[in-house]
Amino acid sequence: MMMKRLFIGMGALWLSVAAVAELKLPAVFSDGMVLQREKPVAVWGWADPGADVTVSFAGQEKSATADSSRHWKILLDPMPASSKPRKITVSSTLNSELETLNVSNVLIGEVWLCSGQSNMQMPVKSAGNFPNEKAGAYHPLLRLFHVDLKASTGLQEDCTGAWTVCSPETVGDFSATAYFFGREILRVLKVPVGLVSSSWGATFIEPWCPMASLEQFPSVMEARAQMDREALHFDEAAAAQRYAKAMDGWTNRAAQARAAGEKPPRPPRLKIHPHKSRNYPANLYNAMIHPLVPYTMRGAIWYQGEANAESIGQAILYRDLLENMVTEWRRDWGSEFPFYAVQLPNYRAPGEKPVQDSGWAFIRESFLKFHNEVPNAGIAVTIDVGKEKIIHPPCKQAVGYRLAQQALAKTYKLSNVAGGPIYQSMKKAGGQIVIAFDDIGSGLMARGGEPLNTFAIAGADKQFVFAQAEIAGNTVVVRSPEVSNPVAVRYAWADNPEGCNLFNREGFPASPFRTDGWDAMPE
Repeated sequence: MMMKRLFIGMGALWLSVAAVAELKLPAVFSDGMVLQREKPVAVWGWADPGADVTVSFAGQEKSATADSSRHWKILLDPMPASSKPRKITVSSTLNSELETLNVSNVLIGEVWLCSGQSNMQMPVKSAGNFPNEKAGAYHPLLRLFHVDLKASTGLQEDCTGAWTVCSPETVGDFSATAYFFGREILRVLKVPVGLVSSSWGATFIEPWCPMASLEQFPSVMEARAQMDREALHFDEAAAAQRYAKAMDGWTNRAAQARAAGEKPPRPPRLKIHPHKSRNYPANLYNAMIHPLVPYTMRGAIWYQGEANAESIGQAILYRDLLENMVTEWRRDWGSEFPFYAVQLPNYRAPGEKPVQDSGWAFIRESFLKFHNEVPNAGIAVTIDVGKEKIIHPPCKQAVGYRLAQQALAKTYKLSNVAGGPIYQSMKKAGGQIVIAFDDIGSGLMARGGEPLNTFAIAGADKQFVFAQAEIAGNTVVVRSPEVSNPVAVRYAWADNPEGCNLFNREGFPASPFRTDGWDAMPE
């Protein structure tokens, strides 16, 4: 009888605990966060089915009821920017049981999502001039939420991560591109800025897209099918054993190299199950983008494409993949938010040919087409900031500033110049071709003085030669004595075009371009 009463008592205790509302907020709703100004602000989370949830903030009080899937959501009315730290209070009531959560040090300002691969992930401590940047990084109104790295084949409701307030002690771990972008937005707008950093090095664009949206791309589906076939026979235990053995060998070789004063070899990498890969299609969208929806934000910046520039075919497809990703993200958020991307910089050894068809040249064209053809979008041209042997150029200050200029001109309407000259049209005039541009600002210029470099011209035989090019008002006139009847011009069309110097007077470089639509020559 006593044992029976004990079981009854334990059951009653379980029922009592279960009756308490299990209130939860997404990770991005945490201390130090920034809410988007001047827009209805989504606040959401989870509670026991049927629980009444109330959100209180800045004089507002909104209520909702958790549905059968435990979800609830409210919209706060639009609010002006505020640097006054406030507290969000969220409470839930079920069967007279009350639970309360508080989020402290909340500001209201501008929120931007910052995503991509390693050049977006690269921290400020790896950027140029870090000692001076660190010393001047006291910006308490600038905050960054770093989404922890995770891949998943299924949609995730939440991520992990935390908000960090910018200071000399913390700035080193901020995304450099995001930080320099946010710093400029803060400097000009003088309102709090929240940066949500969701990026992962060595990733293709495909894992950042929803799976259903990728089914329209046969090459992507074939790549997924190949990974699925590999997954059928993948032995994780055997892979771990091979990795451990390789690490033992590497440890010995690294010690010998250090003893000899040489650079140690690269350590081996653990080969993981294909379905757990950061590059399995949709895996990063599922785990690192979807959990952020519908966090209210102004827009997004993007620095990625290096992984997709491995071949010309991949680079050409990138234009459609990028538009697909942006379309899907905008559909998720229910907003045609602005999206600004970094056009890839110069990289690899300079070539001696007038033009060099390559994945890097063609992916820059994909970015340019995206800029021209997708509404409420733009690119930051960085053809002058790269390094021959460094895929992670240190001058992220220029990258962040140029992204910010896109936003300041196009989103905030505070400037008439968003970037550098963009090819618009060509016109034949005798034995020369006249090139017209958009975004010339207050005029074209040759940085460092004439002549203009890296222009090439060709006739109908498609044989390009280096061209003479000079500025004529708001146009560039291109000619060559070797081509009497020119039909096409290309500018900075190479992996690493040396000395490309067409700028506008505001200091922004012209985007590489071509006037022809000829098929690519072999790489």
